[in-house]
Amino acid sequence: MTALPTVAIVGRPNVGKSTLVNRFLGRRETIVEERPGVTRDRKELVAEWQGREFTIIDTGGWMADSDGDDLDAKVSRQSERAIAEADVVLMVADASVGVTADDQLVADLVRRIERPVFLVANKTDSEKQEHQIWDLMSLGLGEPHAVSALHGFGAGDLLDRVLEVLPEPVEEVPEDDEERIFAVSIVGRPNVGKSTLFNRLIGEDRSVVHDRAGTTRDAIDTIVETPGGPIRFVDTAGMRRKARVDEETEYYSLVRALRAVDESDVALLVIDATIGVTAQDQRLAERVDAAGCPIVVLLNKWELLDAEERRDTMRTLERKLHFIGESPVLRISALTGKSVQKLWPALEEAITDYSTRIPTRKVNQSIRAAQVAQPAPEGGRVLYATQGATDPPTFTLFANKELPKTYLRYLERRLREDFELGNTPIKLRVRRRSD
Repeated sequence: MTALPTVAIVGRPNVGKSTLVNRFLGRRETIVEERPGVTRDRKELVAEWQGREFTIIDTGGWMADSDGDDLDAKVSRQSERAIAEADVVLMVADASVGVTADDQLVADLVRRIERPVFLVANKTDSEKQEHQIWDLMSLGLGEPHAVSALHGFGAGDLLDRVLEVLPEPVEEVPEDDEERIFAVSIVGRPNVGKSTLFNRLIGEDRSVVHDRAGTTRDAIDTIVETPGGPIRFVDTAGMRRKARVDEETEYYSLVRALRAVDESDVALLVIDATIGVTAQDQRLAERVDAAGCPIVVLLNKWELLDAEERRDTMRTLERKLHFIGESPVLRISALTGKSVQKLWPALEEAITDYSTRIPTRKVNQSIRAAQVAQPAPEGGRVLYATQGATDPPTFTLFANKELPKTYLRYLERRLREDFELGNTPIKLRVRRRSD
């Protein structure tokens, strides 16, 4: 396995760091808005230039602790960690504004490292405006590189210079190429504790955690070694109803969260037990269920409920989320870690069921027994069956005529029971074939 060199994009808020990242990537990947604080978590993305691949670390704006609240301090620590880990650092400043006190503080920070640092004078929209960049020389980081992240001016020249100092990829210990790394997305309404759970699962403060709703704007992921093997955890932005998504930033957060769910093998649905199962939780569960991946329900903040509240919460959950069947329900505290360890066996079981492959002989035995016990109406019959795919288990049924949906649900239930497939989704594909 090859470890790519890393380039950290840092600077004070609202100087165009995420716009520059999108320019390097050639696509809109990070969320961009003309307002400070939109990027709050570290986000790592693979970019390519002149045939060389490298990892870009997009960070939130760095601010002095005294200038902001607790959330600002946490975002700044993420930037500091990115600086410490990077092979090359790009410090972005706004050439149209000139040097600010926060720019000076960021420059003081990056001057301490013993790796290449490039000062990027962003918002230099043409060669005529290049005279604006010289004020940035006072930061003591050498000659600024004039760039317009929005229009692309100077971006290619800057990347050429980065490649000159970028170390070669490092070959790591080879891994089994056949080993599948399953993706687990952490989803839920805003402010239910998803990022707190994510940080506890991965063992470091990767996502910024704060009691302000909507802190996580992008989907953040990392691979964790678990008792059942490596798992890629994805922390998503809180999902609101589309009707309530007014801002463009919120909209793109929702799109990325839904995309993360669609690409996941298992979804952890986090519900705030102190509030209970809301209509929004119910709609979100329906959306995740429609994506075709197993669901593990996590009732977070369980320790804050008394005995009667716990009984009411479980009754409401059974009534409102009945459609997710036998999905496991875990009562946890992401903040204290209580009962979080129960998640590992639940995930292992869900992943095992999701990737189950059943021999064709046994599939046909199950289908024949099901048809003997309850024949299909109007002479319908499955002539032959086979499992065509996993993730989730997908069965192809060759039938002599179209089978009613109710009968297909019956066959699905029998397959689930016979092969102990738990709550994993099952797909049935029917093909017409004559006797």
